[in-house]
Amino acid sequence: MPTVWFILVAFMIIAYVVLDGFDLGAGGLHLLVARTDQERRLVLRSIGPVWDGNEVWLLAGGGTLYFAFPLLYASAFSGFYLPLMIVLWLLILRAISIEFRTHLEIPVWRSFFDGLFTLASGLLAIFFGAALGNVMRGVPLRADHLFFEALWTNWRVGPQPGILDWYTVLAGIVALVALTTHGALYLWLKNAGQLAERSRRAALLTVPVLVIVTIASLAATLWIRPELTQNYSNHPIWFIIPAIVAGALATMLLAIIRRRESMAFLSSSVFLIAMLAGAAVGLYPNVLPATDPANSITIYNAATSTHTLQIGLYWWLPGVALAISYFIFIYTMFRGKVTSAEGHGY
Repeated sequence: MPTVWFILVAFMIIAYVVLDGFDLGAGGLHLLVARTDQERRLVLRSIGPVWDGNEVWLLAGGGTLYFAFPLLYASAFSGFYLPLMIVLWLLILRAISIEFRTHLEIPVWRSFFDGLFTLASGLLAIFFGAALGNVMRGVPLRADHLFFEALWTNWRVGPQPGILDWYTVLAGIVALVALTTHGALYLWLKNAGQLAERSRRAALLTVPVLVIVTIASLAATLWIRPELTQNYSNHPIWFIIPAIVAGALATMLLAIIRRRESMAFLSSSVFLIAMLAGAAVGLYPNVLPATDPANSITIYNAATSTHTLQIGLYWWLPGVALAISYFIFIYTMFRGKVTSAEGHGY
């Protein structure tokens, strides 16, 4: 049962990154690809019907984590208290910027919230990437499974690292570039005209950067945490994941060049899924590695009782089926290109 719930939590995190990832990417590109107020409204209308629903996966993932692995929840949320508060404020500011933008017909008002939307979206992508980088690198857990990390120390990877060091910053850059590309491809998929063409060009520029930072992050991970390859060595079938990552990047670039917007966005989604699945395979059975491996939190010492996990599974399955059905309905209702005639309150 702990393995089952590890997979379920990974599924919910991946769903959040793929779905809310294009929201964050679109927000980060908001001021770059949209030149006029009308185009900025089109960007917001592209994500307007779905952005708040996409964030449900983050809340559901946090709740699932608390239910299945309470020790991990308690340790991570205490040790990462400062960055979690920063992320919370960024989520609030991003939501405010979307909803408040059209309340006043004043250029300064709209420009302020446009800038806030872009800033909050970009910083969220960086902090989410840095959070994954902390997990991959390991944190200074003590024997009681508690820890504290300053926001930064000497920027080096060591026994007492900060939340931000060269490795976690690299992870944040990978997340920023990946989600920016994902968002650009979504805007290309949902729009027409000059806005769509600028989005395509933005993706065409970011994909080569994404290839470079992906290779750099893989090399850095193998250097600082070579033990993450153990599951791959024990089960070579998992080497299909790096192959999928490489294939998704190649297909993405080719689709952009050939102007196949649906294939490009699908390739970006596959890339994100494969990257996160690869991280999960490398970490298993750890859910929060420690700089001293003896203190790591695993699915076995963090999970609640087997009986509780079994009962929870009976409730989780219909709940997630209902959520998936809702998302299929929403995305079906709002399929196709966004036009200036549509409302959605933006």
